[in-house]
Amino acid sequence: MTATPARRNRSAYDDLVLAELRRSGALSRAELSRRTGLPKTTLFSIVAGLLEGGVLVEQSAGDTAGRGRGRPATRVVLNPSAGLYAGFDIGRSRMRLVIVNTSHEVVASGVHDLPSAVRADVVAPAAADLLRRAAGEAAVAPSTLTAIGAGLVGIVGVAWKPKEVEALRMHIAEEFGVPVVLGNNSRAAALAEATWGAGRLVEDLVYVRWSTGIGGGLVVGGRAVAGAHGCAGEIGHVSVDPSGKPCHCGGRGCLEGVAGGAVLLEQCARQGLALADLDALVAAVRNLSPTATRVVSTAADRLGRVLAGTAAQLDPSRIVVGGELAQLGSLVLDPIRQAIDRLALPRAAGRVDVVQADLGVNAAALGAVALLLQEEPTRA
Repeated sequence: MTATPARRNRSAYDDLVLAELRRSGALSRAELSRRTGLPKTTLFSIVAGLLEGGVLVEQSAGDTAGRGRGRPATRVVLNPSAGLYAGFDIGRSRMRLVIVNTSHEVVASGVHDLPSAVRADVVAPAAADLLRRAAGEAAVAPSTLTAIGAGLVGIVGVAWKPKEVEALRMHIAEEFGVPVVLGNNSRAAALAEATWGAGRLVEDLVYVRWSTGIGGGLVVGGRAVAGAHGCAGEIGHVSVDPSGKPCHCGGRGCLEGVAGGAVLLEQCARQGLALADLDALVAAVRNLSPTATRVVSTAADRLGRVLAGTAAQLDPSRIVVGGELAQLGSLVLDPIRQAIDRLALPRAAGRVDVVQADLGVNAAALGAVALLLQEEPTRA
């Protein structure tokens, strides 16, 4: 029997509501109405039907991890039993995993150290083992996975060759029999912050991951932007000195080469302050080490200068700074803000907000899940 127009419209409206909840997690009815553009009476009727059918459940503020800010106490969310998503953050030396249900609740997590030479034939089996181990510890069945996402460090196509990316994707997909989506981990972290973290209330933001290297991501209109060649938001590879040292990206004098965490550790060592890692550098600044403070403050100013250009070009509502060095809060955010205020259209009416990221070390892994929820991958 042919569906009536009313039934076709209701199905389309259902899909619109479900897609928004899949992307955003728990929302009040008012938020859902605003985001979908549906009149409140229509939206309330749709939600009532989906609740009655068990597709949605109601959730109070006490039922969530409290990632959002200022949200109403009563919200609706996809039924958490509808499926699971796994997200990996594959970094230079460490891999992190989260398993998230359709209500955006983290049900399992794990971490695994990686060798310095990260290759698909090393990462793929390690990822599979980590997922099975974390799922087992949380009594979660891998067979209930809907899809798997992974954020890869560096520029996909440069740091990771296309054949390596495809080999990694195929191995994981064949291991678990679900769609696998791969992308850049900084861009994934940007989307996570826009979905659940410090950028939740804004549509347009710039994210910076200040860690061993410097990565970045752009979110425009609530969606992560990759660019024509997958390099959008890679502020770490903006040249700040055309005659500077060659960079692994193929450029010269990149910001990462003068302000990345690895370089800051080298600068401290040359000045007589040997530090084991970025956690030690953060601790040294907090303990008011003159050398560490000077090195980090200078790097923050350099980062701010590049972000000033980014802010002038993109006019974002907010700049979110994550990574280990962002843990220093105002000690690094203030020099960044000052550089932006000084250089980014200082006479313009608007002022960009610079804030610390909310989601911590699991931001990129959560972002890999956010990519899945945004893209809705189909089974291979």
